[in-house]
Formats: sequence, structure tokens, C-alpha cells
Amino acid sequence: MATETGTESDTGSAGGAATALVIENDPTDDARRLGEWLAEAGLDLAVLRPYAGDALPDDLTGYAALVVLGGYQHPYPAPDGTPGAPWFAALEGLLRKAVRHRVPTLAICLGAQLLATAHAGTVERSAAGPEIGPSVVGKRDAADTDPLFRYVPMIPDVLQWHVDEITELPQGATLLAASTRYPHQAFRLGDRAWGLQFHIECDAAMIADWATDSATLTDLDYDPELVVAACAEVLADVEEVWQPFAARFAALAQGRLDDIPPRPTLPLLGH
Repeated sequence: MATETGTESDTGSAGGAATALVIENDPTDDARRLGEWLAEAGLDLAVLRPYAGDALPDDLTGYAALVVLGGYQHPYPAPDGTPGAPWFAALEGLLRKAVRHRVPTLAICLGAQLLATAHAGTVERSAAGPEIGPSVVGKRDAADTDPLFRYVPMIPDVLQWHVDEITELPQGATLLAASTRYPHQAFRLGDRAWGLQFHIECDAAMIADWATDSATLTDLDYDPELVVAACAEVLADVEEVWQPFAARFAALAQGRLDDIPPRPTLPLLGH
């Protein structure tokens, strides 16, 4: 298993550093800046690419954290019952195990949607239409006691690129951020699993890649160059907010974050 630090490991690096398992669902959405922030904060990253044939592990033994990235796929089955990707059932099982066993988990966009569906939440094609480009979200009151979100500004900058949305959170989930058209922008399951509907990992090159020949932008009559430029303008603001957020997540994975709230009562699925 190739890690981003250049070593071979499924339990951690030779120096005993904590290792985060990163699931990359789409070659155009890698960990990018988020990966750099986590590595700077001391986490080794072991990246699996199931679209390229990498098999998902049965459990998270040996991993200090789980990060699930975005992708073009839908988290729900097609009308004929075909899953959004062949590995989604296994990935949802891994997400259930992460929550049950309190493995720090960060799920981005499609990853957040899979975190929701894995726990009986609902994801559908958004009735409000696609959400593309720079945006802001608003923190909810519950974020004030959240170990990661408590230090996020009230209206942080984010990047959006999705056509589906979480229409119903899992039972017991804590809503942490919302927006007018898309009410479920960030949530927590248990005390150590976070889902973000928005993107924090992107750089300008990633956005430019998504904007190239994008059918969604064409349907919206958006100018790709303007979308890329608008996103590039807020990258510094996104980093100012979400790099410390990522560092706190890394500290949690390494056992260095001691302000975890009491564990809530939550119906957990799977084993």
C-alpha cells in the first residue's frame, strides 16, 4: 500500500507516527491541500484508490483516522439498483465501523453523503439545483461545543461542487453548519466523525480540472474561466479557516486533543 509519505505501511510509519487511511473515490479529487495540512500536522497518509483496483480493508485496525474524499458518483443506487460505485457497500461498512469504534473520521462531499447513507440518512438529487463555486456556510449553535468546529468562524468560506444533497441526516446526528438552499452543510456523528458537504481540499488546478468540459457548468450557463477565477480568489480565506481545522483533526487522531465533549447517545449501525 503506497502512502503519501513514500513508505509502505498499513499500520503506521516506521517512526510510529499515526496513520490516516485516505479513501480516494475519484482520480480528480485527491487529498491535495487537505493532505498537505494533515501531513504538516504529523499524520502519515495511506491512500487507497478503489477505482484503480485497491481493495478496502475489512476494518480500521492500525489506523488512527479515516478520511473519505469526494467524487463524481452518486451515493445512492441507479434506478436499476446499480450502486454508485462497486466499492460503496464496503466503504459504507467501513464508515459504520469507524463511527462505532470511535475512529476519527473526516468525510468530504461525496464522502459526507456516504457517511450519511451508511447510517440511514437520505441523499437525493438536490431540488435546489447544483451548488458550484465559492460560498459561505453558517455555523449552528451546536458547533460552539464541537471539538473541531468551535474555532471555525461563524460564516466560513468554503468551495462547493455538488448536484446531490443530504436531505435527511442520520438519527442522532448533530448539525454543525447550514446554508439557505442546502440546510445540511456539516454534521457530526457520535463524537469523532464529521461530514462536510463542501470542499476544503481543492487548489486552483483541481477546480480548473473539474471545470474543463463540465456538463454541469454548461447546463447552468456558467463561464468555466470565471468559476475557476472566483474559486482561486478565496483559496487563501479557505486555508485560513480550514488548515487549523485539519490540524485539530490530526491532533485528535494522534490523541493530543483533550477537549472532546461527552459521548452522545447514538444508534449505531453495523459492527
